[in-house]
Amino acid sequence: MGATEDLARFIVETPAERIPQAVLHEGKRCFINYLSVALYAARDPSLDILLDVFKAEGGVRHASVIGAGTHTNLQNAALANGYLGHLEDYDDTHFPTVIHPSSPTLPAALAVGESIGASGRDVLTASVLGMEGCCRVGMAIHPYHYDEGWHITGTCGVFGAVGAAGRLAGLDTPRMVHALGVAGTQAAGVREVFGSMTKPFHPGRSAQSGILASLLAQRGFTSTTAILEGRRGFAAVYSSKSDLSRVADGIGERWELHMNGLKPYACGVVNHPLIDAMIAMRSRPGVTPQAVERVTAKVHHLVLELVNRQHPQVGLEGKFSYHHSMAVGLVDGSAFPAQYTDAKVKDPVITALRDRINATADPSLSEDQAEVTLTLKDGRSYTERVAHATGAPENPMTDAQLETKFRNLTRDVLPQAQAEELLARLWALEQVADIREIVALTRMRRRTHRK
Repeated sequence: MGATEDLARFIVETPAERIPQAVLHEGKRCFINYLSVALYAARDPSLDILLDVFKAEGGVRHASVIGAGTHTNLQNAALANGYLGHLEDYDDTHFPTVIHPSSPTLPAALAVGESIGASGRDVLTASVLGMEGCCRVGMAIHPYHYDEGWHITGTCGVFGAVGAAGRLAGLDTPRMVHALGVAGTQAAGVREVFGSMTKPFHPGRSAQSGILASLLAQRGFTSTTAILEGRRGFAAVYSSKSDLSRVADGIGERWELHMNGLKPYACGVVNHPLIDAMIAMRSRPGVTPQAVERVTAKVHHLVLELVNRQHPQVGLEGKFSYHHSMAVGLVDGSAFPAQYTDAKVKDPVITALRDRINATADPSLSEDQAEVTLTLKDGRSYTERVAHATGAPENPMTDAQLETKFRNLTRDVLPQAQAEELLARLWALEQVADIREIVALTRMRRRTHRK
């Protein structure tokens, strides 16, 4: 067997009862995290652009757009919900690939699950298997694929989406192999668009492509049977180096989902140790924004590659500015969606502090580590070393912290009783008879907000 068939067989043939409870628990945490972020993002006016296109195009209404009270076809729902999951850059992150596995995978599972009335247990199982497959494909091409400019969530996300959709649709292994081929040839997304609406479009498009691939394969549509390992397949074309043995190595025994971190901050994950450090600096004597002479940081090289925008012009760009993220960490003591608005990136206190922040790469540091030195105008200096950022697998958000994030994000979008019922149902997802019960609890009276 090749890597493609290995992956297809794992997704199709793994019995639900063979998935460890700890892995299923991580899957439920992913659902709680994803839906809280998507519900918050559903108020963003950019969603109206997608909804306007859907309305103009028409289509059979099979699935819901989270938080919008809108029914549309499966592909459209997956596109919109994938977009919402990643719009705030507040979704999960797999280490070390930096794939955001939930945003392409869970929308595909929810759309198909809603259309057929699948149980919560089946949707959870399909989602966990899809996310695992997505991350394993990413491991096979990490880090070369990302370093060459591909957005790995957009490219590898199709494998998570088709895995979840195809599992729920009942594809057998041969048809799943073809579905992976149809999905893989649609893989796309380049990092040049970071800081714009098109970045969250990537996981939405991945979710949409995965559903389309599943629908086609279900009806007998064929593709290559070696999309991953073929001479001109995904790994060969999309990455200068790869190790496809990582797709199936320990599969079903060692779970990459344990290496999936939930974000405490609404920005690029490599910013997180820097934000942790700046929040810690707030308690040091004499530290105020106005008293700062300069801030220097030692960081992983991806910080300079991904988030090196000293003066972002819009909120979405601020998520890819370590200068801005560090500044709001010190000034506001947080880095929530409110710290990444168009108004906040133009705040004069934040702008002035960004001018005094600089970072250099240190090859000894990993993605979740940083060392920050803050020097005051009176000559005092403080240093903070972050061994593992909050939310990283070695320093994960607790269930209680996740519940706090969920409540904070849903507070202004859902009635409290509805939000609490949704949270309780998600913790007991495997006991939900019909996933439509969950989807119904995401409906709200939508009010857009301007950033």
